[in-house]
Amino acid sequence: MSDVITSDVDYPMVKIPGGEIELRDDRTKRKWKSEIKPFLLAPFPVTMELYLATTKKTPLSFDRNQKPVVNISWNEAIYFCNLLSQKAGLKEYYTISHDSGDIICDWESNGYRLPTEAEWQYACKAGTTGYRYGEIEKIAWYNENSEDKIHEVGKKEPNEWGLYDMLGNVWEWCWDLYDEQVYGSYRIFRGGSFAEEARGCGASCRRRSHPSFCIDDLGFRLAKSC
Repeated sequence: MSDVITSDVDYPMVKIPGGEIELRDDRTKRKWKSEIKPFLLAPFPVTMELYLATTKKTPLSFDRNQKPVVNISWNEAIYFCNLLSQKAGLKEYYTISHDSGDIICDWESNGYRLPTEAEWQYACKAGTTGYRYGEIEKIAWYNENSEDKIHEVGKKEPNEWGLYDMLGNVWEWCWDLYDEQVYGSYRIFRGGSFAEEARGCGASCRRRSHPSFCIDDLGFRLAKSC
């Protein structure tokens, strides 16, 4: 298991070691490798409690709610990362252009951000080689065991690096564009959800949608650069 680090706002983050991961796109049959630098990743998806405490507003939420926050667009997730960085006294990772709406990353920032797709998959697999890091019933809430609802984070077994709910419960936004030439501004989300069939809850399963898209089984997880 990787080290757990307490961040500037007492938010636990797991230190993920560097390495390499192979990704694939089943639509285009393309495969590629990505080098991963060491980074920090939250052990859980952002909860409704954290979202409310940070923004003072959240859909379908109340204090001490440890279920993942959902109905959050990619744009809102980016805004949340900057807001949490502000509250923690960290340098914002994203700069949003008021004129064009373009988002620029500050690679030297110590603030919160979304994981890249490669980072997400690498952290999810945690050194394993299969489609999942364990037996699906033990590690994930999906359509056959979830009773068609979200569950509190951390109630299933973690992967080898101490990350919970990487598969099932809620999909998680990543930073990356999916295929800009074909899908324009569509962004990637990963991991499957409580409403998904077993085949949709795998480390390499990819989905995408418009950055303004939100739905009741899509949330996000925080990352930081080391």
